[in-house]
Amino acid sequence: MESNLMMYVNLAFGAGVLALIFSAWKTSWIVKQDEGTDKMKIIGANIAEGAMAFLKAEYRVLTIFVVLVAGLLAYANAGSSVSSSLTAVSFITGALCSGLAGFLGMRVATKANNRTTNAARTGLAPALHVAFTGGSVMGLSVVGLGVLGLTGLFIIYMNQGWVIGKILNVISGFSLGASSIALFARVGGGIYTKAADVGADLVGKVEAGIPEDHPLNPATIADNVGDNVGDVAGMGADLFESYVGSIVGSMVLGASILAAGVFDLSFVILPLLIAGSGIIVSIIGTFMVSVKEGGNPQKALNIGEFGSSAIMIGVMYLLITNLLPSSFELNGVNYSNMGVFWASTIGLAAGLGIGMITEHYTGTNTAPTTSIVRQSLTGPATNIIAGLGVGMQSTTFPVLIIATGIVGAHHFAGLYGIAVAALGMLANTGIQLAVDAYGPISDNAGGIAEMAELPNEVRDRTDKLDAVGNTTAAIGKGFAIGSAALTTLALFAAYMVQTGITKIDIANPMVMAGLFVGGMLPFLFSSLAMNAVGRAAMSMIEEVRRQFKNIPELSAALSVMKKYGEDDEWSKEDRKIFEEADGKAEYGKCVEISTQSAIKEMVIPGLLAILTPVFVGFVFKAEALGGLLAGVTVSGVLMAIFQSNAGGAWDNAKKMIEEKIELDGKTYGKGSEAHKAAVVGDTVGDPFKDTSGPSLNILIKLMSVVSLVIAPLIK
Repeated sequence: MESNLMMYVNLAFGAGVLALIFSAWKTSWIVKQDEGTDKMKIIGANIAEGAMAFLKAEYRVLTIFVVLVAGLLAYANAGSSVSSSLTAVSFITGALCSGLAGFLGMRVATKANNRTTNAARTGLAPALHVAFTGGSVMGLSVVGLGVLGLTGLFIIYMNQGWVIGKILNVISGFSLGASSIALFARVGGGIYTKAADVGADLVGKVEAGIPEDHPLNPATIADNVGDNVGDVAGMGADLFESYVGSIVGSMVLGASILAAGVFDLSFVILPLLIAGSGIIVSIIGTFMVSVKEGGNPQKALNIGEFGSSAIMIGVMYLLITNLLPSSFELNGVNYSNMGVFWASTIGLAAGLGIGMITEHYTGTNTAPTTSIVRQSLTGPATNIIAGLGVGMQSTTFPVLIIATGIVGAHHFAGLYGIAVAALGMLANTGIQLAVDAYGPISDNAGGIAEMAELPNEVRDRTDKLDAVGNTTAAIGKGFAIGSAALTTLALFAAYMVQTGITKIDIANPMVMAGLFVGGMLPFLFSSLAMNAVGRAAMSMIEEVRRQFKNIPELSAALSVMKKYGEDDEWSKEDRKIFEEADGKAEYGKCVEISTQSAIKEMVIPGLLAILTPVFVGFVFKAEALGGLLAGVTVSGVLMAIFQSNAGGAWDNAKKMIEEKIELDGKTYGKGSEAHKAAVVGDTVGDPFKDTSGPSLNILIKLMSVVSLVIAPLIK
C-alpha cells in the first residue's frame, strides 16, 4: 500500500517538473516576440535593469539572514528525537525556491512589458495574449517550485526511515523558508513601488500637471520597476508561501488521523496529489484565456479562472473518493471521505466568493467606487473619508464567508477539513496567479506606451488591459487574504497537534494577554510599513522636485506643456524645446532612492514577525503563544481586507475620473479639482493596498509557521 502511495508522490513531483517545462516554453515564446521601436527597447531595458538591480540587492541581504537562521535551526534541532538538524536544509530549500520563483517571474514580466506594448500597436487580442502569457510563467513557476520542493524533500526523508511525525517536523522548515523570503519580498517590494508611485503621482500629476508615466517624469522608470518588484515578485512570494503552508498544514493534520484504528498515509499524501493535479488543471486553464478583437478582456480571464475551478472540483472528487478510506476518526469523531471533498469544495467556493466581493468594492463603475468619485467633487478630505468607509464596510462579507467556510469545513471533516478547505482554495493557484501577474505587466505596457509617445489608440488598448488589471490585482489580493486566513488556521491547528494542546482557554490570563498582544501586532506592523513608505516617498518627492527645478531642459519643457490643451497644435519652437528635454530626466537616481529605502526599511518589520513568536513560545510557553496566534490572525485578516480594498477603491475612483465621468450634468477628467482630490486619495491608498495590507497576509502566516517549527521544542 505504501509503495502505491509513494508512486502518487512521484506523480506529484512529475507535475512540478511539467510546470517548470511549461514556464520555460512560454518564456521562450515571449522572448521571440517583437520588442518594438528603439525607444521602447531602451525603456524596457531600463525597467528590467532596475528590477534586477533591486532583486540582487534584496537577495544579498536575505542571503545573510538565511545563513544565520539555518545555523540556528541546525543547532536547535541537533540530536532531537522528534526533529533533525536537516530542518535547516528544508529551510534553505524553501527560501531558495521562493527566491527563484520571484526571480523567474520578475525576469519574464520585464521581458513581457514592452512586448505587450508592441502587440497593442496591432490590436487588443495580441496584447492580452502576451501579457497573460507573461503572467502564466509566474503562476506556473510558483506552483511548480512549491510542489517540487515539498515532494522532493518528502521522498528524501521517507528514505531515511523516520516516523511520519519526524518527517513532517523537518519538512515544516521548507514552509518557514518560503514564509521568511515572502515577508521580506512583500514588504521590500511594497516600499519600493509606493515610494516611486507617490513621487510620480504627487509631483508629476498634481504639481507639474503631467501623467505619472510621462517621459519628463524622473520617477517614471522607478514606478514601473516597482510594479514588477511589488506586484509580480511580491505577490508571487505571497501566494507561494500560502500554497506551501496549506500543503504542510494539511499533511501535519493528516498524520494525526486514524482509519479503522490505524494510521493511514493517504491522508498525508493527498495534499501533495491535489497540488500536483492543480498544476495540470492550471495549465489547461491558461489555454481557455483568449479574446477576440473588441472583446472583453475581463470575461476572457474569468473563463480561464472559473473554468479551471470547475475542472478542479471534479479532479478533487476523484482523488479524494479514490484515495481516502470511506470513513475515518479524528479526535474521537467519525468522518467520511465525501466530507473531505465537501470541505475542499467549500474552500474553493470561498476563494471565488471573496474575489467577487472584492471586485464589487474595488472595481470601476461599481456603487462603492462611484461613491468615492462623487465625494471627490468636494475635495481630498471627503474623498479620503469615503475611501476609509468603503474599506471598513468591505470587511463584512469576506469575513462572513471565511467564518462560514470554517464552520462548514469543520463540520464535514474536523480540523483536517479546515486544512483541506485552504488547500482547495489554493489548488488552482497557477491560473489565479497568472491572472494576477497579468495586471502589473499591463500597467507597465501602458507606461511604456506613454513614455515612447505612441499613438493614442495604442494607449487606449493598454488602458483597457490596465483597467482590467487593476480589478484582477484587487481580486488577487482578496484571494490572497482569504487563503491566508484559512492557511493560518490550518497551520494553527497543526501547531496545536504538535504541542499536544487540545484547547486554548481564554480564561487563562497568559492566553488573554497573548490575545491582546497578538491583536496589536498588525497595527504596529502596518505603522512600520506605512511610515517606511512615507520616509521613502519624501526622499523621492524631494528628488523629483529638484530635477524639475535644476535641470533647465525639464523646467522649460514643463512650462511649454502648460500652454497647450490635450488636442492643441504645438508650434515648431515649442516642439523643439520639448524634444530637447527627452532623456534629460535622471531616472537612475530615483531608482537608487527606492532601492536603498526598501532594503533598509524591510528589516525591522521582518524581524518583528519572526522573533515575536520565538520569544513568546520559549518564555511563556505553548498556550500563551496559541493566544498570540489567535489574536494576530483575527486582527490581521480584518486589517488586511480593510487596507487592500480601500486602496483598490481609491485607485479605480481616480481611474474613473481620468477616463472622464459625468456627474450632475458636468464632466470631470484629468486636471480637474475632482481629479486632484482623487490623486491624493489614491496616494493615501497606495501603501494600504500594496505595502501594509498584503504584507499582513504574510505576517499572520509566518508567525504560525515559526510557531509550528518551534512547537517540538516548547511543548
